[in-house]
Amino acid sequence: MTVESTAARKPRRSAGTRKSPSTKPELVQLLTPEGKRVKNAEYDKYVADITPEELRGLYRDMVLTRRFDAEATSLQRQGELGLWASLLGQEAAQIGSGRALRDDDYVFPTYREHGVAWCRGVDPTNLLGMFRGVNNGGWDPNGNNFHLYTIVIGSQTLHATGYAMGVAKDGADSAVIAYFGDGASSQGDVAESFTFSAVYNAPVVFFCQNNQWAISEPTERQTRVPLYQRAQGFGFPGVRVDGNDVLASLAVTKWALERARSGEGPTLVEAYTYRMGAHTTSDDPSKYRADEEREAWEAKDPILRLRRYLEASNHADEGFFAELETESEALGRRVREAVRAMPDPDRFAIFEHAYADGHALVDEERAEFAAYQASFTDGEGA
Repeated sequence: MTVESTAARKPRRSAGTRKSPSTKPELVQLLTPEGKRVKNAEYDKYVADITPEELRGLYRDMVLTRRFDAEATSLQRQGELGLWASLLGQEAAQIGSGRALRDDDYVFPTYREHGVAWCRGVDPTNLLGMFRGVNNGGWDPNGNNFHLYTIVIGSQTLHATGYAMGVAKDGADSAVIAYFGDGASSQGDVAESFTFSAVYNAPVVFFCQNNQWAISEPTERQTRVPLYQRAQGFGFPGVRVDGNDVLASLAVTKWALERARSGEGPTLVEAYTYRMGAHTTSDDPSKYRADEEREAWEAKDPILRLRRYLEASNHADEGFFAELETESEALGRRVREAVRAMPDPDRFAIFEHAYADGHALVDEERAEFAAYQASFTDGEGA
């Protein structure tokens, strides 16, 4: 069997596909890929008081999130999980935005926001129960103001908008944030969310992680303008931030949340980043994406970027990095052991709460299922 060449794997452009405008959109960036701090008159104030300890904390968040993500991918490959959606490459967008939130803010994620979950204090092992098939989520959404993962693409933006409208009616000064990807931006639910949030001036931040690939479709096949510019048509501001820059992601999200809390309504944040791995573990990105593209983005790695800045600024030494490596390995072991120790779910739980007062058809289905299960044990010990 011959190995498919890189050129053959490059996606072909159909005759009817138009390129996005060549004008490069404005990008908020505070840290270059080389780890150099750049000034920004509008957003510097949102990170002006950040301490070396907090910078090390952001780095720790990203490293541990990546380690957890890598362990989950390995577990799926070994048959311990049914599926896994990796966040590899998107750590800065998630950690930066997650650390911008207040405790009383509410988060509506998709199924890839493992870094945001980490920031909200959700135990990483709880994220894996759903992907192992032993629970329907694994945590109390109100315990961390972090909603359960949403598999239906884009629907959580409507949930977030409705919740934000309720927050406004209650007179609270908290904000709501909804995460989604560039693929979800083409869903009707997202457009409806933009409409309702604008009309009702809802305190919601729409945080789009544009990792440039909706499974196998590049962003240019979904939009003719940068995604953040879509907000203009709905009457609220949009901004594009370097999603591989944790400082810029933190600053821009703080700004958007302040707008929401002060009654200025919704904001669309487009975090321009890159999915360095597969869409999920059932996907093979080499079939539609060129290796050169991935390699170019690996040079913009969000973790390496912050490490360079920490080292150049003398904010972290080798002892810090070595200690973090030890902590990272310990996290990986804990996750692996916890997943393998998860008990099997009650096989008959699926029949509970289907109807408030019971139902004859459900009773019949339960009996049939019980007979089916019993068929695997009949005759044992004979």
